[in-house]
Amino acid sequence: MKKKLLCALLALSMLFVLAACGGAPAENTDASETETSTPAEPSTPDDTAAPDEQAELSGETETNPEPADTPNEPTPAAPVEGAFKLGGTGPLTGGAAIYGNAAKNGAQIAVDEINASDSAVKFDLRYEDDAHDAEKAVNAYNALKDWGMQISLGSVTSKPAEATSAESFADNIFSLTPSASSPATIAGKDNVFQMCFSDPNQGTASAEYIGTQNLGSKIAVIWKSDDVYSKGIRDTFLEEADAQGLEVVSDQTFSDGNATDFSVQLNDAKTKEADLVFLPMYYEPASLILAQASAMGYAPKWFGVDGMDGILTMQGFDASLAEGVMLLTPFNADSSDEATAKFVAEYEKRFGEKPNQFAADGYDCVYAYCQALTAANATPDMDAATINGLMKEQFTTMTFHGLTGTESGLTWDETGAVSKSPKGMVITNGAYVGMD
Repeated sequence: MKKKLLCALLALSMLFVLAACGGAPAENTDASETETSTPAEPSTPDDTAAPDEQAELSGETETNPEPADTPNEPTPAAPVEGAFKLGGTGPLTGGAAIYGNAAKNGAQIAVDEINASDSAVKFDLRYEDDAHDAEKAVNAYNALKDWGMQISLGSVTSKPAEATSAESFADNIFSLTPSASSPATIAGKDNVFQMCFSDPNQGTASAEYIGTQNLGSKIAVIWKSDDVYSKGIRDTFLEEADAQGLEVVSDQTFSDGNATDFSVQLNDAKTKEADLVFLPMYYEPASLILAQASAMGYAPKWFGVDGMDGILTMQGFDASLAEGVMLLTPFNADSSDEATAKFVAEYEKRFGEKPNQFAADGYDCVYAYCQALTAANATPDMDAATINGLMKEQFTTMTFHGLTGTESGLTWDETGAVSKSPKGMVITNGAYVGMD
């Protein structure tokens, strides 16, 4: 009797334990659910307080907020049968996360569309977080290589991309970066290509646009000295400004250590009566410059570059301060073009915001790969080195029509540089409006 009573008491105690833990243990579920790309809250572009790079972004040291997910350990996506393994790295956490998540989200939409279509080419997409850090990017790249990556989206920002492109070249894995625009990313690597136009081209195009459109008579330049993206654009801008007969009256710089107070730079531009200020930088420092200029009553024309795309959705920024800001970008989310409108609608549905150019470039990269792989009759059972040779041949001979660029399409030369024209945009009533 005592024995039966003891057993009953033990059974009752077990029931109390299970109830306290939420019930009986759940059955094991498949950990390989499809990854959901939720954009990280941007603390600011560049990895901390200052955005860095692009869709070329450059490599700055950042102060990362507490990441929502452990870097380089994303939720594994369900494998797609008979698919090419496509990998990429980008800042999915930290201050530059707005760029990395945009490129990843755009690529994911393209992958989902293609996989749902009757295309013979299918993709298995995997992104790793590099936190906008070159060393972490190499670790992320190696994780993708171990996974079996056959083709690459490189890295989203320039400094990480310079590091991972060297690995892709050595491993004979073809790479097409959506937004790393520094010349060093592709220099001397015949299998590393860019979807974005390079830094030097942006500087030249900006000066040419300002000159031909007669946008300013006295020009000031504020740039970031420890950012290869900013410096590269500034250098070629000054060369072309001279050729255009533009008078550059102020040329002021800053770096990570003094990226919050721009009174010296702005006072120099104001004292020298600059009526247009060129800002070759990412939107975080640009947002501070616009706010501080407004506070001191200085209201010149402002002209930026593609790294400023996203300033309107920056948390805590008064978007009215960007009214009238001009910039060159390869993508306009407010375009009435049918393909663009469809992409924007899908992006807004999934992620709750308008896509920037980084998202459009990521989307275009996947479709460019689809076109090239189809034309080359490539199959997923081929190894990366074989696909690498096929892609080099295709990308140097094909014309691609995507969301970015012009109606004439995009082409690439043997250096991996893309040929496409930027579009002049001006922020009007909180939206990007074409200037051409």
